[in-house]
Amino acid sequence: MVELIRLESIDKHFPGVHALKSVSFDLQAGEVHALMGENGAGKSTLMKTLSGIWQPDGGTIRVAGNEVTIPSPHAAQALGIGMIHQELALMNDLTVAQNIFIGREPRKRFWRLDEDALNQAAREIFSAMNVAIDPRAEVRTLSVAQQQMVEIAKSLSHKSRVLVMDEPTAALNDKEVSELFTIIHRLKSEGVGIVYISHKMDEIKRISDRVTIMRDGAYVGTVKASETPISKIISMMVGRELDNTETAIPDLSGAPTALEVHGLRRGKAVQDVSFSLKAGEILGFAGLMGAGRTEVARLIFGADRREAGDIIVHGKAVAIASPKDAVSAGIGYLSEDRKHLGLALGLDLTANVGLPNLARFSNGIGVVDDNKLTQIARDYIKQLSIRTPSERQEVQLLSGGNQQKVVLAKWLLRNCDILIFDEPTRGIDVGAKSEIYRLMQSLAQEGKAIIVISSELPEVLRLSHRIAVMCEGRLTGILPGGKETTQEEIMHLATQRREEMRGEAA
Repeated sequence: MVELIRLESIDKHFPGVHALKSVSFDLQAGEVHALMGENGAGKSTLMKTLSGIWQPDGGTIRVAGNEVTIPSPHAAQALGIGMIHQELALMNDLTVAQNIFIGREPRKRFWRLDEDALNQAAREIFSAMNVAIDPRAEVRTLSVAQQQMVEIAKSLSHKSRVLVMDEPTAALNDKEVSELFTIIHRLKSEGVGIVYISHKMDEIKRISDRVTIMRDGAYVGTVKASETPISKIISMMVGRELDNTETAIPDLSGAPTALEVHGLRRGKAVQDVSFSLKAGEILGFAGLMGAGRTEVARLIFGADRREAGDIIVHGKAVAIASPKDAVSAGIGYLSEDRKHLGLALGLDLTANVGLPNLARFSNGIGVVDDNKLTQIARDYIKQLSIRTPSERQEVQLLSGGNQQKVVLAKWLLRNCDILIFDEPTRGIDVGAKSEIYRLMQSLAQEGKAIIVISSELPEVLRLSHRIAVMCEGRLTGILPGGKETTQEEIMHLATQRREEMRGEAA
């Protein structure tokens, strides 16, 4: 096989962090080489040195056998290296086609933009991807999954020989994942080398040829995917045994009801949804993308205005017209988009924990007791095992799993009785997942009422005491959690409304 990339003894330091410790990695033409490790292991950092975003402090980079320096992403593209980032980097006010070909737009006479040629070039890429997206649509009108497909199309438009995919399926449904894998197989057959970063073990086994594992910024080892059991890969990643104990279903017959929702409605997104949640209960919400799960959470939290419906907290009807009202009622919401809706990325850990709780640390004239707030932040760093050099580290420099813990810390400090976790482990490795599960279970044992929205059925089954299933804005059923329910039963309810509509049409 032809070697496309070789990284040798790559070192990288950030303030207070030795992010990469003499790491080596290689990529062959026509292979998918998975890069795995817990959050903070250094995977994305290593690939950002390859794609020219960051410069290594030591080591060498070879492309097609030649030693090179890569001072910028543009230089990486010139070398045939493309990267699809975990965090989308599209311009919302431009069209899909303009995003794909930004800086490379076809022109007419007098330097006028050739919109027809631009849109046709984008259509050809989407046709090859078997994706139906209008090149003329503004990016802001697309779903997160569609935006992810645009990012992929953007990288493919450069005809890269090396393609780095960082958590490319985080926002995709099963059909979209299958389409992406079809694209990957085609690229492999054309000799493209793909670095695939993911925390999803089933994907790694399904798509990759080799797997390289990193831990704490260091290289652990490289194995063949087909010959290595998942348990071995996990052991190499975390360096410890994980707790895979399923949630025991408690007897909540005598527990008080913490939350009741009656007739919740907002257009077609949420249609007459009703359910209850007891103190100490974990209620999972399952369904396909677009089923309305997040929309229900946003209505309860006051992030969107409901058209109808009642919300009752601890037996009393509450008027929730804004997130401030929800927080006052004791409801906390951990958004699926923690970077944009859950954190102030440019602020440090202490500030993020304190933001919803500043009144607690104020002396009454608007001055915050910084020493007291700092000590609280240190307490939560210890309690939640947040991996950070200090409580003053900017949260944008933390890994995804540790960022999620910071979001959780601010709601725990607020002492919310009802917590809504929306995709709590998206983009988080298996070790951090296990820690988040354990935290949620301990919160339920303390009497917190918890809603968990997840697209991963094994996660819903493992965590939930009961499972509410939605399809096209409607609640189609509530099932028992744990071993009493199968993934097939959930999927039946998750597609029920579609089946009913087909029957009505017939």
